[in-house]
Amino acid sequence: MDSVASPILYISLLLVLLSSAAFFVARQVLKTRRIESALTRLQNKLSKEKGTAEEYYELGSILLDKRLFAQAINQYQKAIKLETLEGQDLAAVYNALGFAYFAQEQFDLAIRNYKEAIKLLPEYVTALNNLGHAYERKQLAAQALEVYEQALEVEPNNQTAKRRAEALKKRLVPST
Repeated sequence: MDSVASPILYISLLLVLLSSAAFFVARQVLKTRRIESALTRLQNKLSKEKGTAEEYYELGSILLDKRLFAQAINQYQKAIKLETLEGQDLAAVYNALGFAYFAQEQFDLAIRNYKEAIKLLPEYVTALNNLGHAYERKQLAAQALEVYEQALEVEPNNQTAKRRAEALKKRLVPST
């Protein structure tokens, strides 16, 4: 009995593993296909006619995910130039634009755009964290700590801001 159960158990386990792998592969293929079709649709539409700020932002976000930073920057700038976005939506565009500049190590431009996002939406914690990270990369630890503390005032349980603020405090305060 034991010699028959072992192969059946192994085959069942293998079947479960293969089914799980097939599920995740199929899910990833569908996700990639959906993104690629959105990319194609937006590129075709925007090459023929002027689009909405939301369409430029969506295209920029797809390009950002594909790590095509210069093209993403171009789309975000087009979204901003249309001047139809306000408040949270416009802040999200500036934050994404800052992230694209940051990814290209253009920290001054990233900082400028993060600040613009925060000016539009002072409690935008993601932009605050991004600004703090940009300050860190520019070796401006005091400014970074100040921004992380500002993020913690808005969202006291923000793990990114907590972790980075603690690390910066250790670096800034000389040990006795």
